[in-house]
Amino acid sequence: MLLKPEFGLVVWMVICFGIVFILLAKFGFPVITKMVSDRKNYIQDSLDAAQKANEQLATIRQKSDEILSSAKAEQVKILKEAADTRDRIVNEAKEQAKIAGAKEMEEIRKQIQAEKDQAIRDIRRQVAELSVDVAEKVLRDSLKTSKDQMSMIDRLVDEAMVSKS
Repeated sequence: MLLKPEFGLVVWMVICFGIVFILLAKFGFPVITKMVSDRKNYIQDSLDAAQKANEQLATIRQKSDEILSSAKAEQVKILKEAADTRDRIVNEAKEQAKIAGAKEMEEIRKQIQAEKDQAIRDIRRQVAELSVDVAEKVLRDSLKTSKDQMSMIDRLVDEAMVSKS
């Protein structure tokens, strides 16, 4: 029995509640529902933006994967071309070295042949000089007299005439 309100108090409470409810219904609830609706729209817009961002991110990720795979393929292609170029350059260098070696060997062979021919000419010249010296000494001994010298000259002239005709 502590909380047994009187009838007049209950009436005034109902009247006050009605006034507050009418005021809230007229001015408060529309503002509150509008704020809730705005908040709901803001959240929905944020969700839509997040979904759109996720789609764009997925698209960007897909494009980056495509670019990465394309770059890897290009890298493999460039490395293959570089290896082919390297092999071609090495082969060309080997071929040029072979050609240069062959040219040098040919020049050395020609030089050796020229030196050999020169040595043979020198030996022949020396043999001829020695033969002339020996013949001169032999002829000096055998042609001491004028008569022997004249007979030798006549014989050589006759032989020269016979060989020319």
